[in-house]
Amino acid sequence: MRKEIEDKMKDTADYIFRHPELSLHEAESSAKLAEFLESEGFAVRWDLAGFETAFVAEWGSGKPVIGFLAEYDALPGLGQEPECACAPTGGPGHGCGHNLLGTACAGAACMLKERLEQEGLSGTIRVYGCPAEEIVIGKIRMNQEGIFDDLSVAVTWHPFDRNRVSYDIWQAQDIKNYKFYGTAAHASKHPETGRSALDAAELMNVGVNYLREHVADDVRMHYTYTNTDGPANIVPAYASTNYFIRSNQWERTKDASERVDNCARGAALMTGTRVEIERVTCNKEMKVNRTLAETFYMEMKKIPAPVYTDEEMEFAERITKAAELENEGIYFTGLEPLEEKPVPLAIGTDVSDVSHTVPTIMLSAACMCRGTPLHHWAATAQAGMSIGQKGMLYAAECMAAGALRLVREPERIENAWKEME
Repeated sequence: MRKEIEDKMKDTADYIFRHPELSLHEAESSAKLAEFLESEGFAVRWDLAGFETAFVAEWGSGKPVIGFLAEYDALPGLGQEPECACAPTGGPGHGCGHNLLGTACAGAACMLKERLEQEGLSGTIRVYGCPAEEIVIGKIRMNQEGIFDDLSVAVTWHPFDRNRVSYDIWQAQDIKNYKFYGTAAHASKHPETGRSALDAAELMNVGVNYLREHVADDVRMHYTYTNTDGPANIVPAYASTNYFIRSNQWERTKDASERVDNCARGAALMTGTRVEIERVTCNKEMKVNRTLAETFYMEMKKIPAPVYTDEEMEFAERITKAAELENEGIYFTGLEPLEEKPVPLAIGTDVSDVSHTVPTIMLSAACMCRGTPLHHWAATAQAGMSIGQKGMLYAAECMAAGALRLVREPERIENAWKEME
């Protein structure tokens, strides 16, 4: 990797870490990534699919068209100094390492560009700046509007605690809001005239909790109350809940989601209230691609995994104790073997919808010591220091090497399409 690209990547990742922005508000983060890519010869176009913070940076011409999917949104309440003790800063933070994710995609694109120029190979390289992954809408809307339709392959990665090809089935998800409308009344003097929206919400949740016995083992249904107004001496006229309904197959997710809807309708009927069901977003499960997985794994085996300094190992030891991580003192490992079968994963991503449009590959790189959970202060801390950045540089090299193999051997892309279809 050219030293100038490495320096730009570290600067970009650090800047985005120091300026965390929530989904749909990633103005500085997206601008910093675009600035990096423009400085390396990419032409940038903004405002994709109605997102002000979405962009595409492009270089080259002709086939294949390799698209890197970058993310850069932060999570609420996870602001944290890059220290090995809980040191919240207040506000959002990169507890999912998206400051590293988007930057590595940009770095991989720049490295691939250099190699195509050196070898005289043709092709088009794009980096898609994708907002709002954490609320699962960015790539879904972009995909619905055909943004990725002419890609040959989509490439991305995610920070984790291990180095591997992510041969994983990320979950299909249906995310909904349930809004109950009742009638307010004095809770003591005229309770008979009230119709409690809160009662309806509670009864719905009771119904869903009984439903858990009668769904497939991989189905997950999580909920939270998002609003109810007034003190206890007023019958609540409004209450709302938010549900995430997930499984490893969209058809199972869809079925469970319809049954949750019926719990809401039944609760409204029992309480004399009215319910509105609002779909926030939904995505299918990840469609894995063996051809791409094997191609990128072959290249990853050639690239040395990061080596850590004494100071970084001490940091890992101390944060393991502070965050009570489970790793038995083994903080980092090398490249893990490629699994024979897809691995069901209990989390979701909007990348999954792209995988149903174009062959898609996702890698994982260790940007935190083993046992570090995502969406946790310990993940934020490591995303903001050298441990996270070493994983980012490694991921960029792996993505660039795998993509170069595809350009050199276009029959691999043809095989990936046949497998997907």
